[in-house]
Amino acid sequence: MSSTSLSLYPLGGLGEIGMNCMAYVTDRSMALVDCGLMFPEDYHFGVDVVIPCFDMILENKQKLHGIVLTHGHEDHIGALPWLLQNVDVPVYGSEFTLGLVESKLREHGLDRWADLRPVRPYDRVLIGDFKFNFFPVCHSIIEGFGLGIETPVGRVVHTGDFKIDRNPLGGHATDLGAFRKFSESGVTVMLSDSTNVEREGFALTEREIKVSLREIFSTAKGRILVSLFSSHIQRMQEVIDLADAEGRKVAVSGRSLFRNIDLAREQGHLKIPKGILVDLDQLDEYGDSELVLLITGSQGEPLAALSRMAMGEHRQLSVKPDDLYVLSSRFIPGNVKAITKVINNLYRLGAEVLYEKMHGIHASGHAHAGELTLMLETVRPKYFIPVHGEYRHLVKHQRLAIGCGVEEDCALVVENGQPIVFHADGSMEFGKLFSAEKILVDGKGVGDVGQSVLKERQLLAGEGMVIVVIVVDEASGEISMGPDIISKGFVFEQKYRHVLDDAKCIILDVHENITPGETEKLKERIRSALRRFFRKVLGRDPVVVPLVISM
Repeated sequence: MSSTSLSLYPLGGLGEIGMNCMAYVTDRSMALVDCGLMFPEDYHFGVDVVIPCFDMILENKQKLHGIVLTHGHEDHIGALPWLLQNVDVPVYGSEFTLGLVESKLREHGLDRWADLRPVRPYDRVLIGDFKFNFFPVCHSIIEGFGLGIETPVGRVVHTGDFKIDRNPLGGHATDLGAFRKFSESGVTVMLSDSTNVEREGFALTEREIKVSLREIFSTAKGRILVSLFSSHIQRMQEVIDLADAEGRKVAVSGRSLFRNIDLAREQGHLKIPKGILVDLDQLDEYGDSELVLLITGSQGEPLAALSRMAMGEHRQLSVKPDDLYVLSSRFIPGNVKAITKVINNLYRLGAEVLYEKMHGIHASGHAHAGELTLMLETVRPKYFIPVHGEYRHLVKHQRLAIGCGVEEDCALVVENGQPIVFHADGSMEFGKLFSAEKILVDGKGVGDVGQSVLKERQLLAGEGMVIVVIVVDEASGEISMGPDIISKGFVFEQKYRHVLDDAKCIILDVHENITPGETEKLKERIRSALRRFFRKVLGRDPVVVPLVISM
């Protein structure tokens, strides 16, 4: 690859929602845009988070000059601790974004030596062969940036996550003028957020959300409990302003909320009137009509405040019949069942619940089709790469770009692991595929949980386990104790005692036909005989673990 070419290496975020990570590479240098994680699917039994495979980065880490963060959501910053354990480079982002990063790194003991460099809107930063320009964008978190990148082969626009609020509240707006000015001399390639391409028109504005919330606050009889994303500082400000206007006090439950509120107040992003915040221990001093509670758990997380309240397990808060619960966030795919369960439990306890599908109480932070079209018409790139979306989102965004004037062979749908190389003469080619597999993190184990382990966990979850214990006399080979059979997640032992007794007879038969001392052969014969027996009698195939103890 010559010095007049640019390769884009997608490590995550293409063909999926989450794990956003894109490497910009020349022959002399590399810069990474975002370093996000993804939360596990239902079939990832026991897995905590999913992160990109950093092999390509680590193999070329001498070229890595910096990491640029578009904003502070987990799917853009969450994998940083695992990368920064192995590389020592500056990390650039807004002050609020880096505040969230610092808190995350502190949990991993990495905050003391991390080189965090805050940038402001319209800053221009040299990173290796690249010059990064930072343009403010509106999103569901404050201080997000879109990027204008000057490269050896021309200009690149990386929108990050954005929406175009036509009537912004509190100055949170996407600066289309800055994108337009940067693009005047021509843009080689644009990478753009695809999450909401299937939604027509424009997203609701925060001003419209505040109008809906104001009506709710003015008519509520009892307590108002608002659950939202802990990073949505702008929405928190709206809730606090409305509570103040209605003469209500505000209490907070949830560690992440406390942490982000403190960070936002410290940086001047959150204005809280004196005396409006009260502790949970003070709630009995006020009537229900005088209270608003900000609580975690908008996605049905089992340990969050909202879920614990719905299950009657919160130490300080319980559900009251006149409570009004406002879930001011979208239902993230994969969390719908958990959220629905929480809503049903709240209704069982007599509460009323408002959520996005029924009321205009949440505005997505991702651009709808109308806004994506406006960004395409503003930038007018030669090449277009849809990012941040499942495969169907990428295809539909590709079609939208073609409809906006991008040539069909210049609108590129690619997935993780497929590099794209751009040359100074305006040509493009696909590079050699590289490893971009998902790395599963389970506790302190990184990457040690593979498909075989997941398959075993799936089998344990679906079929259970049978443990066979036999004590064998070492001299004679005769059974001196057992066989005992222990069922774990397989059958209720009392109800199926007759089946387990039959299984014991099979074990005795197997033992009689094995030469004394052939312990491993005995274990294998017991395992295969019991699996055949359980499949025939019960139609189940548990994990069978024979323990043969010689004494």
